[in-house]
Amino acid sequence: MIRLSAPHFWYRHGTTTAALLKPFAYAWQAVTRNRIASASPYRPRAKVICIGNVAVGGAGKTPLAIGLADALREAGLCITPCFLTRGFGGTAKGPAVIDPNSSVTHSGDEALLLARHAPTIVSRDRVAGLKLADTNGHDVVICDDGFQNPSFAKDASLLVFDGTTGIGNGFCLPAGPNRETLEDALPRATAALIVGDDKTGLRAKLYAIPVFAAHFKAAYNLNGGKYLAFAGIGRPTKFFETLAANNYDVVKAVPFPDHHAFSANELEKLATEAAALGATLITTEKDHVRLPDNFKSKVVALPVSLKVDGLPELLTLLRTRLS
Repeated sequence: MIRLSAPHFWYRHGTTTAALLKPFAYAWQAVTRNRIASASPYRPRAKVICIGNVAVGGAGKTPLAIGLADALREAGLCITPCFLTRGFGGTAKGPAVIDPNSSVTHSGDEALLLARHAPTIVSRDRVAGLKLADTNGHDVVICDDGFQNPSFAKDASLLVFDGTTGIGNGFCLPAGPNRETLEDALPRATAALIVGDDKTGLRAKLYAIPVFAAHFKAAYNLNGGKYLAFAGIGRPTKFFETLAANNYDVVKAVPFPDHHAFSANELEKLATEAAALGATLITTEKDHVRLPDNFKSKVVALPVSLKVDGLPELLTLLRTRLS
């Protein structure tokens, strides 16, 4: 499957290309608005927390889901949480509980990563996945993505934004990066998280809901040495910036498209370049699960967590929504 990079005009204002595509963006906006407004959402017994985006691309939904599950358990807000994900990049249609030892081809990289932390259900049909969660006795379901899916009710919805790109030029697809307008999204959101420094002035536009700052943090620091970093996630630069912030000596950084299936030639080239530079290969946990078994031992997988400033306040807010 070919995955194209986001076009540059999505993140620039006043471009001719975006102007030409505006009629299609308005059509997308209208269709999305009507689809959400006309739905009859299914409500499961379990409480549902949805972690989503307004803009397409990675911003930190998966690490937030993992951290939130741990925080909810520690705060006594749930006993048997589970994750629900579409299983992007895998062949499994579900609904099915993912075996943490299953293949990435079957389950998808995000589902495998989530399954290391809590029971994880993959289901292209979210309602079917929620019914399975009820059958299995889960009290809270954390949905990794699905904010624009109106087929199921949410008890709380958290919107995650990349502080560097925000909502881009503000337009919906295909003129801009957004799945819906910010104005349409905010009334359905419980809170927002801005990951990294707010470089686009987004916080001022989120005045209607509580906003929390968040940042990525490496799980540990390795002692010395040079590293060749590579990543095929929504925003690879976020991983490279996290390495730099944690004092890793990255002599080269190689970005790949999100959910990229690494070829043997690509991996051989990375290994050759690393050897020539006297560097160790390092990547994200999500990328590491997609590597061939015979190559994984050659690459350091660095766990990265998402730290939320004001987490106690966020948990208090969620407590009111889950009660």
